[in-house]
Amino acid sequence: MRDDIIKFLFQFFFLFLQAVRNSLISGNETIKMALTIAVGGRVWRKFFKTFPFRSNSALKRFPTCRANGRLYSTSSDVVLVRKDEESGIATVRMNNPPVNSLNPTLMVALRSCFEELEKDKTCRALILTSQKPKVFSAGLDILQLYQKSPDHVAQFWEKVQDMWLALYGSRLITMAAINGHCPAAGCLLGLACDYRIMAEGNFRIGLNETQLDLVAPFWLRQTMIDVIGYRQAEMALMIGALYPSDKALQLGLVDKLAPIEDVQTVAEEEVKNWLKIPDQARAITKMASRKPLLDELRRRKQEDIQTFRDETTRESVQKSIQQYLEKLKAKK
Repeated sequence: MRDDIIKFLFQFFFLFLQAVRNSLISGNETIKMALTIAVGGRVWRKFFKTFPFRSNSALKRFPTCRANGRLYSTSSDVVLVRKDEESGIATVRMNNPPVNSLNPTLMVALRSCFEELEKDKTCRALILTSQKPKVFSAGLDILQLYQKSPDHVAQFWEKVQDMWLALYGSRLITMAAINGHCPAAGCLLGLACDYRIMAEGNFRIGLNETQLDLVAPFWLRQTMIDVIGYRQAEMALMIGALYPSDKALQLGLVDKLAPIEDVQTVAEEEVKNWLKIPDQARAITKMASRKPLLDELRRRKQEDIQTFRDETTRESVQKSIQQYLEKLKAKK
């Protein structure tokens, strides 16, 4: 009789845990909270260590853990993040196939990720890369700018601003491991980082907005000037140049080249050199350089949104975007 009771209790407890796990996967917030209170975070993490969160609210309260580091999740699977607890280095991988186009979902996920890592006091560095080699990011999702209402374009551009502010203004060491092509807003992400390592070979990087009759915003132009100098930036921006990786290295647009299969490893090695510098002194020095531009964008944010909205919805720009989309369609 006693054995039967023990067996029954064991089966009941096992079924209960399965039910709770299923509820967690489906995103039941109440059960998540109740379970955490009941059994404690450490036990919960041990049992559900492979469980992926499905909501930002869950992320903020219950980051999941694995043996070799902390796994952050976002509201979708477009950003994959793992932090090594020993070194404090987080690797952020964009995962929006086929070319990591920066649509609202990806940009919001990136911003959320940057902000979460910023708040994590044990995190010291961030490596930004692509889950799929050969394309770091193809830039903005151009469909979000074609035949859309002015309000839609304005909201889209604000997401671009917020993503850039979170990355450019980060206290962390930020390193772009550019493992593929990096045009337009892909280059924007790279420029926002402290250091850029790019894959050798037939890969290109640059701000080619003028080729679509678009104009890079003042804050992106200034970032380009700060990185490669006024004259080179002026020429590159006017003609919408996309540079091969060796030319980008020569200009200072990227800081180091590596074989595509070694970009991540080289980035990790470089970060470890930067980690030898005390965090506080490095971060204060970084902010002294970047604060004026950060403050200017925050002050002129609405002006910048209105400028982009008005320019993008112009008939000539819409026609250029249409022609670009038709060319892409013809290539398929």
